[in-house]
Amino acid sequence: MYPRPPRWSAIGRPDPCGPATLRAVAVQPVFIGDVQGCADEFEELLVRLRQELGAGVELWLVGDLVNRGPANLRLLERVHDLVEAGRARYVLGNHEIALLQTALGRRPLREGDSFGDVLHSPDLSYWVEWLRRRPLLETGRLGRRRFALVHAAVHPDWDLETLEKRARRVEERLGAAELEAAEELLGAERDRDPDRDLLDRLTCCRSVGPREGWSKDEPAGSSEPWHRAWAARGHDYAVVYGHWAMQGLHVAPGLRGLDTGCVHHGRGRAGRLTAWIPDVGASDPFAVPDDRFRQVGARRVYRPADAEGG
Repeated sequence: MYPRPPRWSAIGRPDPCGPATLRAVAVQPVFIGDVQGCADEFEELLVRLRQELGAGVELWLVGDLVNRGPANLRLLERVHDLVEAGRARYVLGNHEIALLQTALGRRPLREGDSFGDVLHSPDLSYWVEWLRRRPLLETGRLGRRRFALVHAAVHPDWDLETLEKRARRVEERLGAAELEAAEELLGAERDRDPDRDLLDRLTCCRSVGPREGWSKDEPAGSSEPWHRAWAARGHDYAVVYGHWAMQGLHVAPGLRGLDTGCVHHGRGRAGRLTAWIPDVGASDPFAVPDDRFRQVGARRVYRPADAEGG
């Protein structure tokens, strides 16, 4: 019913994450920030990672593969193949949610949206089905530390078990066998549907305020960055996230924020695509200081200086 897009190998593209030799290698997780259609920079980063680390790389992607940048379909196809081959993990971001809403008629195409290449793809129905079945949360362990991978934020008060339980419930609705369940969730109001509220928090949140409030906006007044409130609770797990290009690279105990605004290059900053290569031999790879980051610069200005962010 939903045709499978062509594999990269079927059209002759080399795989920088493919096997370089036949020798066995240990798996090295690599976490990558928001790509947002910057497919050329993504490929350049993969080549550099393979040259440095060899074949044993597993990518962990923080979401927002699409929108604002120029090559959304190409990037989506690339990551799709890596995920399906077991070489990457990927959580949904707010721009994937926007793509789903637009494809399903729950949101108009807006000025600044650049995922028209996906919307006009003959495989659009496949991409809707594949995307809505992607996770909102991935968990794992590095050294003695458990961690969560999300696009934007977690609830400051929740332990990892609570976070995972609540996220899985939302994922079940988004990826339900009946498409109508996903459409209902994507069209719901945040203040009337707790699952929609959590969907938006995981993919959009930047700041939190009193009385359980949160916002996608920069902290102001009585609000504070969500991760400051989270860190104050003394949780035993770590968080890797993206979404916050204006904040830039965030390195703090138990926290790695990897959105360095590749697609926003030229908007008063030098845009970069960032990868974090944690020290898998350390007891706590989330300790600081930490300089295990690799970056490639944006190849050109993708967004006008006055364009909407996000």
